[in-house]
Amino acid sequence: MPTELIITVLLFGSLILLLITGLPLAFSMGSVAALFVLVLQGPQALSIISSITYGVMDNFILVAIPLFIFMGLVLQHSGVADDAYAMMYKWIGGIRGGLAMGTVIVCTIFAACTGISGAATITMGVIALPAMLRYNYHKSIAVGCISAGGALGILIPPSVLMIVYGLFSGESIGQLYAGGVFPGLLLAILFILYIGIRCYFQAHLGPPIPPEERATWREKISSLRAVILPMGLILIVLGTIFAGVCTATEAAAIGCAGSLLSAAIYRKLSWKLLKDACYDGLRLSCMVLWIIIGGSCFASLYTYVGALEFIQGVVSALPVSPYLVIIGMQLGLIVLGMLMDPGGIIMITVPIFVPIIKMLGFDAVWFGVIFIINMEMAYLTPPFGFNLFYMKAIVPKTINMMDIYKSILPFVSLQALSLVICMLFPQMVLWLPQCFFG
Repeated sequence: MPTELIITVLLFGSLILLLITGLPLAFSMGSVAALFVLVLQGPQALSIISSITYGVMDNFILVAIPLFIFMGLVLQHSGVADDAYAMMYKWIGGIRGGLAMGTVIVCTIFAACTGISGAATITMGVIALPAMLRYNYHKSIAVGCISAGGALGILIPPSVLMIVYGLFSGESIGQLYAGGVFPGLLLAILFILYIGIRCYFQAHLGPPIPPEERATWREKISSLRAVILPMGLILIVLGTIFAGVCTATEAAAIGCAGSLLSAAIYRKLSWKLLKDACYDGLRLSCMVLWIIIGGSCFASLYTYVGALEFIQGVVSALPVSPYLVIIGMQLGLIVLGMLMDPGGIIMITVPIFVPIIKMLGFDAVWFGVIFIINMEMAYLTPPFGFNLFYMKAIVPKTINMMDIYKSILPFVSLQALSLVICMLFPQMVLWLPQCFFG
């Protein structure tokens, strides 16, 4: 049996064992890497771990992560989501399923402001869920649209997960951002169409608000002010990246300044807002960076032992179509998404998958975007989908965990459909990167 295969089995077996014990992912990957370095190279080689850690902390690209998180948290605390939802309430609350469709639209806007899933899911759960339940929306539509809409932050730029993917794959973050725009919009449109069609034929699932509570045209036009600043900020941040004027890190800094200006214009800028945004941003950023450090140590060890070349050789020798290899990878990622944190999945699988993808002749940016779509599914798939637990923390006691599981099934199916569409039609992903980056 090849040495590389033995090391692969022992390495991943040890990692799975530690995860089963409940040890956090970052420390599981880091401790396995340290143990195998000690066994394979001796105590003198442990300095490699500190070198890798320093290299991660010295990486300019990673500065974008806390900056984008801070930008999103400032906007969250300044009431952008509240105003945007009030606007949607006035514009489309009068149609069947309108509040749920408006929730998805606000989640899409919020996703483009934050780059993370939890902020949109929790914020819209607090704002939109009570309103929908008050107007007798069925709990499956109300909970499902918030869970699925919140997950759009994983795919729609400026996605923090795409930065992590770009770091481990070596792909341009700007191209990944450009590639995620149309798939993200496609997914939002699929969610909206599903809600609209289902509520049209089953009106009891999403009844319109009463006529006496509907807004006048003057109120509707006035409410549009709620999205002017967020949309302007999104266009500036993404526009500077796509135009090549700024790197993702520099654009994130612009976004932070813009979010503070927006909060000041909304008259919400205060020491409490800054304190809350800084504290939450520090907590989230540290969590992400610790996972990156552990994943970097694990990936570096795996590369050192020559296992990547071994796996590439095995895959190239398989008498199957390259498309079957892609499908096998996606099915494997769906299973992993049910059991692990998406960030950890990226760090474990990307160093293995991306060289194989390039060897088979596929575009790495295209693969990166469909990878992230798959990870978006991971935020909804039980038993460990993050958004499911976010929702459980904020739903009324009358909604149990099984209700939440049932509510996301149609939306997970739509995510799978979008994954298939992007696999069959690569230009949906690649057209925008080709326009901006050649």
